[in-house]
Amino acid sequence: MASVQQIPEAPEQAEPAGDALPEPSSAPLRRKALTIGAVCKALVQEFPDISISKIRYLEDQKLLAPRRTPGGYRLYSQSDVARLRTILRMQRDEFLPLRVIRQELAAGRVDDAEVPRPGREGKRAWRKSVSVSEQAGALYSLQDVLEETGAEEKLVRELEEYGVVKGEMRGGVRYFDETEREILGAVSELARYGVGGRNLRVFRSSADREANLLQQILAPALRSRNPQRRKEAVEALENLATVTTHLKHLLLVRDLRKIVR
Repeated sequence: MASVQQIPEAPEQAEPAGDALPEPSSAPLRRKALTIGAVCKALVQEFPDISISKIRYLEDQKLLAPRRTPGGYRLYSQSDVARLRTILRMQRDEFLPLRVIRQELAAGRVDDAEVPRPGREGKRAWRKSVSVSEQAGALYSLQDVLEETGAEEKLVRELEEYGVVKGEMRGGVRYFDETEREILGAVSELARYGVGGRNLRVFRSSADREANLLQQILAPALRSRNPQRRKEAVEALENLATVTTHLKHLLLVRDLRKIVR
């Protein structure tokens, strides 16, 4: 289940919520820049859960880089807003983690996020949102994770107890990889609504069952001694994971709509 990180950050200097501030006189022909409040107002119809905190968090994650006035206010150009819209669509429509979104943007593959393209034989071309072959990447200490996700140490310990995250001991210190850091970020958001480690066992059990199902489907190829066949099996595993993640999301949306009727 992809995690969509929406962790509010601590309040900072208030910014004006007006529709726009003029660009400096050195660029009189440019379109007016938007304040962060105006950006929220412009995107709220398409993204009802947009918030100033979420936009700031995406900036902290190096996905956005609005310029600042001498007073410290953020000013968003039209290209900044377009980039933000692309990021939000990747999160909402394709359930991509921020790490993957960052890679897509860096590679210049932003147009693909606008409209899904048909693949071979007219089938939808799924953008891979799961990678099992890449290295774990950077490791983060418990203190790093607490600072970056806003999670409480008690919650992290509880998640370790229920096997939601495990970490890795090195030199007597427990470290977490990027995936577990993102898990903790998502769980921290759920904790705001009273969801604890005990409640999350249902997600852990569901993920285990799905992983076991995909393993059964591709087990012979994954165990193959032929490097090419094994590579193809890993790619198939990642594609299946992307499709099942989308299916799970659709089933959840269907059931939630029944609740609010």
